Amino acid sequence: MLILRVIILAIVQGLAELLPISSSAHVIVAEELMGMNPSAPQMTLLLVMLHTGTMFAVIVYFWQRWRRAFFQNYQDFKSFVIALILATVLTGIVGGGLIEGIEKIAFRHSAHAWIEQWFGRLSLIAPALAAAGVLILIASWQERRATKTVERETREISSKQAAWIGAVQGLAVPFRGFSRSGATISAGMLTDVAKRRAEDFSFALAVVLTPPAIARELWRMIRVQHIRTGALFLSAVTPSLLGMFFAFLAGLLALKWLSTWLEGGKWYLFGLYCLFAASGLLVMHHFGY
Repeated sequence: MLILRVIILAIVQGLAELLPISSSAHVIVAEELMGMNPSAPQMTLLLVMLHTGTMFAVIVYFWQRWRRAFFQNYQDFKSFVIALILATVLTGIVGGGLIEGIEKIAFRHSAHAWIEQWFGRLSLIAPALAAAGVLILIASWQERRATKTVERETREISSKQAAWIGAVQGLAVPFRGFSRSGATISAGMLTDVAKRRAEDFSFALAVVLTPPAIARELWRMIRVQHIRTGALFLSAVTPSLLGMFFAFLAGLLALKWLSTWLEGGKWYLFGLYCLFAASGLLVMHHFGY
């Protein structure tokens, strides 16, 4: 792998993974344009390391905010953990159920069927990205109409709100292009969670979700026999570590950008971008990408 390509892909992943614009759509386009093979073993390790870099960016960026929002006292921490567990369980039920159902129905005649084989196509990523854009626009529109109070800004996330956020996050698990951060923050806003608290909770969920997602990706590649020798991975360790570092830096920048636009009333701009990007993906698909 050329180092320049790795750095470009890391920056794309770091920005798109944490901004509400879908990393899947942008990474796949970047791979296509740079002639990279996403099924190669070296690419598997690289993408895993890029996800790891963005996860560390989330932890570094939000750690102090999480302490202030959720760790001030035992009751706040208890409520946060309960909400986090409930949302994660709903994500597993919805996301896992959809994956199992689609794989069993759509790939019932295939011995090694994985949903990524289907939803990695631009023709399906585009409508999912557009759906995320519409959700962001609706949430932004409702938030502008809502009456803001101090109580709303500080109260804890209820079980009902956590359940809705987790269920919507479950939709982002199988449907590539349906931005996880965009969907969960918007779901929080639509259930009357304050913007800043919805953001904090959304990325706490991301830290919980990322390790099993990475493990699933590695297991998927092993099952479809794309990992044949350890030598291929050893040759990719250095560029993958470099990619993780740049994904970490890009992730920090993306989170600062997201917070500024979200708290500055510009959340709707991400929705407009998603609609524009979805149109671009359909054009690329039409021309054979």
